[in-house]
Amino acid sequence: MEHIADNLKTFIVNSSSEERILYTKEFKWIGYTKAKIILDKMVDLTTYPKGHRMPNLLLVGESNNGKTALLKKFCRSHQSYVDEKTAKLKCPVLMIQSPPEPDEKRFYNAILNSVLAPTKTSEKIENRQNRVIHLLKELEVKVLIIDEIHHVLAGTISKQRLFLNVIKYLSNELNIPLVCSGTKLAFNAIQTDSQLSNRFEPNILVRWENNTDYKRLLASFEKVLPIKKRSNLIEDKLSNKILLMSDGLIGEISKILELSTILAINTTSEKITLDILNEIDYIAPQNRKKAFFNNGIY
Repeated sequence: MEHIADNLKTFIVNSSSEERILYTKEFKWIGYTKAKIILDKMVDLTTYPKGHRMPNLLLVGESNNGKTALLKKFCRSHQSYVDEKTAKLKCPVLMIQSPPEPDEKRFYNAILNSVLAPTKTSEKIENRQNRVIHLLKELEVKVLIIDEIHHVLAGTISKQRLFLNVIKYLSNELNIPLVCSGTKLAFNAIQTDSQLSNRFEPNILVRWENNTDYKRLLASFEKVLPIKKRSNLIEDKLSNKILLMSDGLIGEISKILELSTILAINTTSEKITLDILNEIDYIAPQNRKKAFFNNGIY
């Protein structure tokens, strides 16, 4: 597998500048230890025996620190397929985004839309609920993922309770594990229901620090960068600079390396250096609000 990856990089590196820039902008999954642990836990959920109290997982992390990318990676590994014996569509993992506020109707609509089922404005909520349960059973959904679960807190206390009861009821009726994901507010959202909070195992994606795992991450990124010279990103000056600029968020690290790679290609330097990092058009997360103030936006 590593040999194939090396051949692919050799092919990409020898392509035109335009093709390499386009390749740089395309999303590429970069694995790391914590992500692998969480992915393994979610895989285990897909084969968990049905019971009256199914295990659930809560994925918590700051914005742009890899939560949604990790969930989409899991979904790509468990895509829908047609059962050859029955000719029926199966969907082992279903991922939806929580509505912007806790609303039962919009929640069911999100599920129906994700499985390409029609929605009717006039349909009664209990009928919509029954249809959702029936469809998910027919599709044999084994894990339901609800991203951006912290949106629950956008509603009143009564709406929050109702919405969490809907989630709890759906899990009980289907006898399947739930994976909920969101910012640190997601933990607060789940904690508002004592029964739900006891069922969810929290898994936290913390900000990156300058340690061995961080150096491994940079080394993995460097393996897929389509530039002709070695940058040696794990070297202290470069790694410290990238960590400082990114504020320890993997999404920001990825963006920094994308912009730096494109500049390295355009300037024909073909490697990422401190000068390249200083020249890219990038504002660190911790400086963005200040930049808005300085430009009179606030």
